[in-house]
Amino acid sequence: MITSVPEKINFTEVMTEWTNLFMRRSMGDFHNFMRNWGLSMPQVSTLFRLHYRGGCGVSDIAQQLYVSNAAASQMVDRLEQQGLVERVHHPADRRVRMVQLTEQGHSLVKKGLEVRIGWISDLTHMLSPDQQETIVVAFAALTEAARQMETDTHGREE
Repeated sequence: MITSVPEKINFTEVMTEWTNLFMRRSMGDFHNFMRNWGLSMPQVSTLFRLHYRGGCGVSDIAQQLYVSNAAASQMVDRLEQQGLVERVHHPADRRVRMVQLTEQGHSLVKKGLEVRIGWISDLTHMLSPDQQETIVVAFAALTEAARQMETDTHGREE
């Protein structure tokens, strides 16, 4: 169990330290997992784009990655050879081809997300139920404040 807490807690310092530790640990595990699959960061970015927003054209992928259509097409070819994506006809216009995740692609992304946060399970066992409850309340408040900031920022006219 973790029992020591500094006498004077500075919110910004603690949040900065937690964010750095969280990102280093979760992204390190995630990068290792994806690297074992032989995937580059642009490929991973494309898989996540397809996972969260659905199928799209190669030109959309090129625009997201700031590369040429030819470079994006070559990358999609490699992902297709690995069985992670497939090119299909657009349902509304058969002349248009879209890129979408295969079942294997969806499975890989989900496993990558699990790996990314898997260490939190181990961390949970290091905290007492009271500590966990305190953190849940604090993180719920933090999440709500962050969502409010996001709403305020996106709600303003620029």
